[in-house]
Amino acid sequence: MIRQIARVDTSGVNKFFENTLTNTVQVAVVYGSLGAIKNNKTEGVSMSKFICVVLQKIMAAVAFAGFLLTASTTASLADVVARVDLSSQTMHVQVNGRTYARWKISSGRKGYRTPTGTWRPKWTSRMHYSRKYDYSPMPYSVFYNRGYAVHGTNYVRRLGRPASHGCIRLHTANARKFYNLVKRYGRRNTLIRVRY
Repeated sequence: MIRQIARVDTSGVNKFFENTLTNTVQVAVVYGSLGAIKNNKTEGVSMSKFICVVLQKIMAAVAFAGFLLTASTTASLADVVARVDLSSQTMHVQVNGRTYARWKISSGRKGYRTPTGTWRPKWTSRMHYSRKYDYSPMPYSVFYNRGYAVHGTNYVRRLGRPASHGCIRLHTANARKFYNLVKRYGRRNTLIRVRY
C-alpha cells in the first residue's frame, strides 16, 4: 500500500483508487477469517459485524482516494504569484512558477503608506469606486488587505513612481490581465507579496 501511494500521480489516481478498494476487501476478508479462527467460531462469525468492518475500510479507502484526487487536482492548477517591489515600483507576475509579466506600478505617495506583507486576495470588483477618495474609479480591483487593492488607473504617466493613496496602481490593460488571472485560477491559488 505504501509503495502505491509513493507512485501515485494525477493520471494514476483512478487506478490507485481501484487497487485500494480491492486490497481493502481482501484485507477485511483476511481479518474476518483470522478473527473467526482465533475465536474458534468459524461458523458463528457475525455477518453484520463482518460487513461493518468491510464497509469501514472501504469508506476509509474512498476518503483517502478522494483526498489524493483533490490534492492532485489542486496541485495541477497554476499558482499565481504577484511580487510587488516598492523600491523599483514594479510588479512581477508568475504563473505556475514561470514569468507571466513585469509591469510598472504606482504605490503610496508621500503621506500614504502601502503595507508590506503577503496576502491572498479577499475579493474582486470589475469596477469599484472609492468611497474614501471622492468615488475615484478603480477598475479591475483585486482587494487583498482591507481597503488596499491592485487596480487600474488613468494616471498612466505616473506609473513607475509612488503616486497612489496606498493601493497598487497598474495600467488598466495590465490590471485587467491580473484580474482575469485571479478569476481564472481563484483567490485561494493567488498570492500577492509586497516588499521593498
